[in-house]
Amino acid sequence: MNTSFVPQITPPETLEEPAYWFIFSGSKLLVHQKSDTVQVPRLWDLSELGVTAVRQQYLGYLEGSKPIHCYTVGVPEKSEAPAGMAFMGLRQLFGLLDETCIYLAGRAFQIIDWDRTSQYCGQCGAPNTQLTHERAKKCLHCGHIKYPRISPAIIVRVARHDADGDRILLANGRRFRSSKTYSVLAGFVEPGETLEECVRREICEEVGITVKNIRYFGSQPWPFPDSLMIAFTADYDSGEITLEETEIVDANWFRPGELPDVPPPISIARRLIDNFVAQTEQQK
Repeated sequence: MNTSFVPQITPPETLEEPAYWFIFSGSKLLVHQKSDTVQVPRLWDLSELGVTAVRQQYLGYLEGSKPIHCYTVGVPEKSEAPAGMAFMGLRQLFGLLDETCIYLAGRAFQIIDWDRTSQYCGQCGAPNTQLTHERAKKCLHCGHIKYPRISPAIIVRVARHDADGDRILLANGRRFRSSKTYSVLAGFVEPGETLEECVRREICEEVGITVKNIRYFGSQPWPFPDSLMIAFTADYDSGEITLEETEIVDANWFRPGELPDVPPPISIARRLIDNFVAQTEQQK
């Protein structure tokens, strides 16, 4: 699946092609299992699978000679998967679904989770109603409008260039649990904080150093559950690594040819690391 996606609010009256149905039980996606591959179901109608929808949202369509429309659906927790299918976590699907499909699955989860958690007004407690012209819900009692939540977070690659050569700062965070994966540092933006201020604060808090030359790199939606990762690069300025032990298990400087286990290619963390390696190779 390598086509452009067009987000929309209003579903089509009829389908020209079977639609993609992103069906979630909790945070797990229903997929067809075929040997070592998986597929998101394509159906004319959800009834073909015999599952019961608790809620449903239209996402938009994939462009092509005929549009392929996409829906996201929530089914009851602990629902049984139909024969030949399974509910799988999105992280499990990295490398099994193609990049377009995994991004759509992430979008689908964020929207159906927003639908689930915004049934009632957070201001007065009255029921919300869905608006038809934008992705939002409105309380008819007090008028409060609820949009899908997006939580901005920075992720930053820190490089060091000195007599010991070009090195990158990587850390093993407690969020990786028992994994030996090392990654670049990240953290959520606080109210009233610029992205650059967040970069400096997070780096200082987690490993005790200061950085300079902060530059924008790119961004990536990250549906765990509703983050937008905003990536930067920066250069080491001063200080020695001092761990924030509630967040970080280990951190160190690594040369391009001596990297530990790093995140999967689909993540922007890996793109930051791969870009550092490529730039270092070009400078040789």
